[in-house]
Amino acid sequence: METRFAYAIIKGTDSMPRKTSVVAALVRDRYVSDAVVILENTPRRAARAVLKAVESANANLLNKYPSTDTKTVRIARISVTAGTRIRRYVPASRGRALPFEKVSSNIFVEVAGEEKEKKSADKGKKAEKKADDKEKK
Repeated sequence: METRFAYAIIKGTDSMPRKTSVVAALVRDRYVSDAVVILENTPRRAARAVLKAVESANANLLNKYPSTDTKTVRIARISVTAGTRIRRYVPASRGRALPFEKVSSNIFVEVAGEEKEKKSADKGKKAEKKADDKEKK
């Protein structure tokens, strides 16, 4: 059995990287099915973006390698980094303008899954081989 990998990147999510990384830590090193349930029930805004990234990586893995066992798909790596910062200004008293930055984050998710075992064809061949060996002896 061989381990297969696929990834997804969500760029420019409109939430702070520190807040998003708290949500990402909830699902790090878990099965994708468990991670989806956790993220759907997490009451944080960043959970939607992390859920989207996890589901996208899972779909990429299943499209790239259709013979992957869906029960064995795990989150291999998940990281949140700072994205672009947009400088804006807010009006203040006495005609001033105070600067602030709108911060975004980038989410990287890599999933890994095992290949399904081929059971019907291989077992039949092995049984025939054993029967042939017994007859020859």
